Amino acid sequence: MGNFKEDIALTEAFVFDVDGVMTDGKIIPLADGDFIRCYNAKDGYALAYAKKLGYKICIISGGRGRTLEHRIQMLGITEYHLDCMNKVATLHDYFAREGINPANVIYMGDDIPDLECMRCVGIPVCPADAASEVIEASRYVSEFRGGEGAVRDIIEQVLRARGDWARDSIGVTPSSLAASR
Repeated sequence: MGNFKEDIALTEAFVFDVDGVMTDGKIIPLADGDFIRCYNAKDGYALAYAKKLGYKICIISGGRGRTLEHRIQMLGITEYHLDCMNKVATLHDYFAREGINPANVIYMGDDIPDLECMRCVGIPVCPADAASEVIEASRYVSEFRGGEGAVRDIIEQVLRARGDWARDSIGVTPSSLAASR
């Protein structure tokens, strides 16, 4: 483990939790068993942009629902595991399938179920409002809260460190991602 800025330049993959990371953690249950969540457009843009540039992105969440799955698919993310009760086994399987060195992985979590995964990667990070145990386990704590730009913050830092941020001004939209699949 070296300098944080040097280490993030070696990032091979991003792994994110959803509730409390990509969202503020609030959910509204619906009668059909699905949930309403609120997402930050800038987080979504950064995820879609990184994916478009070829970065590996994986979502591992205990959260579930058709609207959540639809959101992830809209961003162009194909590696996701929802309603996951054994995050660390899923994480190890992902590393093995993709040939990823865990030392070069960023995992962003916010609560106790993320701790084991965070201890398995070289670059554990969290939003500003994460549980105290998660903050203690993190190499970097974003100045932004979950659902309020924490995801954008870490993705932008990595892409800047690698010279990939704002590399072109074309941008991404859900329809441009669908066309590139």
